[in-house]
Amino acid sequence: MKLSERIGLIKPSATLAVSTKCKQLNAQGIRIINLSAGEPDFDTPENIKQAAIEAINNGFTKYTAVGGIDALKEAIVKKFRQDNNIEYGKENICVSDGAKHTLFNLFQVLLDKGDEVILPAPYWVSYEAGIRYAGANPIIVPTAPTGYKILPEALEEKITSRTKMVVLNSPSNPVGSAYSKAEIEKLTECALKHNLFIVSDEIYEKIVYDGFKPVSPASLSDEAKRKTLTVNGVSKTYSMTGWRIGWVGADSEIVKAMTKLQSQSTSNPCSIAQAAAVEALNGSQKSVEIMVDAFKERRDYFYNELKNIKGINCFKPNGAFYLFPDISGLYGRRFNGRKISSSIDFANLLIDEAKVASVPGIGFGDDNSLRFSYAASMEDIKEAVESIKSVVSQLE
Repeated sequence: MKLSERIGLIKPSATLAVSTKCKQLNAQGIRIINLSAGEPDFDTPENIKQAAIEAINNGFTKYTAVGGIDALKEAIVKKFRQDNNIEYGKENICVSDGAKHTLFNLFQVLLDKGDEVILPAPYWVSYEAGIRYAGANPIIVPTAPTGYKILPEALEEKITSRTKMVVLNSPSNPVGSAYSKAEIEKLTECALKHNLFIVSDEIYEKIVYDGFKPVSPASLSDEAKRKTLTVNGVSKTYSMTGWRIGWVGADSEIVKAMTKLQSQSTSNPCSIAQAAAVEALNGSQKSVEIMVDAFKERRDYFYNELKNIKGINCFKPNGAFYLFPDISGLYGRRFNGRKISSSIDFANLLIDEAKVASVPGIGFGDDNSLRFSYAASMEDIKEAVESIKSVVSQLE
């Protein structure tokens, strides 16, 4: 059977592949500590679940407007104003089936074959896939040597006549690095000078530590707002990954195009999930504070343990819930004759011998690292740390 050429441009998600393997092993009775998941381990807050139940009981189960109900758009507009200092109207909002769907739509409506998109690496796996599926070319810029952030001069160096946009993710997946206001200002200035679109993925903006304050490029000026697509959603902040609600704030013409595409693909996001998202944004935010406090405690413990393992170097994240340690110092060593030469080698060794699941860094564009999620219980993290130490200690 011959499939389309465009589907051959993308690879399966590395994170979902690991999750699938964990489920298969668990089904066989083999306990795996899963530190690969890109979702909070907390339940969706009760007030949000109750809003969904009420929506069902009230018969809110029909089609809605393609780009989202007015109540949700109004809540998003209010959120942008209060949290990000961005003045959007409802005409600037398109709600989709999760931030991943939002990103897919915006790549499809803005990119043409041969366009170039500057993508700092390590990057979330679905950026590259979405760019390639749109027919464009990702221009990968390694950032490990510069604190896992792209510098303005590195951005400038990669811009050509074909460059259409740059993708910024702050705080980032998989590293947790985040850009200061001064850094965002310089990158935005460079992008605007070359008339580039800025895709600002802010899905982890509320999961930050040590007083860090994220800054949205679209808040800097009217010109910046016109050229920025601000992406967010409820998945991470409110532990609603399965509810599939994300959105973009952007120029109204771009929003119209994204809504048109959505009308011929998925139609509207789930009506019940939209009602829940309204409560998430407008209701109590106490659950977010509790979750972030727990993540910080786990981050501090996990980071301090990993950085002291010989052969492993670890960046301390500003946000999100991942650690992305550089494990290249272990390359060339062996475990019972089994040589470690790549992130896949070491990730497989950890699953087989430590019974700990991580995601190979190569899926994020960095084969020197692994991604661990600390969206897991402290008990699991402590057990995983001891197992990882045991395996490393046995390397020859």
